[in-house]
Amino acid sequence: MSYLDFYAHVAAHADVLGVGIGAQPAEWENKLGADCLDTEDGSLLRRDYGLVELSFQEEGGAWPCFGVSVQAHRLRWDTESSVPTALRGVYGEFAPSTRFEDLAAAIAGLGCSIEPEPGEAGTAGGIHRYRVPESGVRIFVRADEDAPGSAGEVWSLGVSPAWWRESG
Repeated sequence: MSYLDFYAHVAAHADVLGVGIGAQPAEWENKLGADCLDTEDGSLLRRDYGLVELSFQEEGGAWPCFGVSVQAHRLRWDTESSVPTALRGVYGEFAPSTRFEDLAAAIAGLGCSIEPEPGEAGTAGGIHRYRVPESGVRIFVRADEDAPGSAGEVWSLGVSPAWWRESG
């Protein structure tokens, strides 16, 4: 498998190595390891693995995950330490950037579709927004024409709390 398979899997299934929304921090640590940065602010916890960033909120002593974000743009500067060892073990080496057209084809190969985010009129802050209707995953793509070679690169993928509440 390749890094493109990873991104396509996240987009189609809304999980990382079988772990997703609702999972506790220990479940994520079992899959991605302990090499991360935790930032706690009251009842919120952000866990940063570099490529993968997670959001948790304390509810009655439990810390369910309410947001999963794959920050592909971070690989432009560091493809080694930004990718958790567990992901490299399954998907191999990760490229510093990924073209949206390539990801869209891989997602289609998994039987899913991509559509512009509802209400999307052009771009917002140099980013095109797309959605995978079958999973609710959002895909953010650079649209900055002033940065040569950058337009059309995947910026991030995310499972948002709003989507999870709507369909969970």
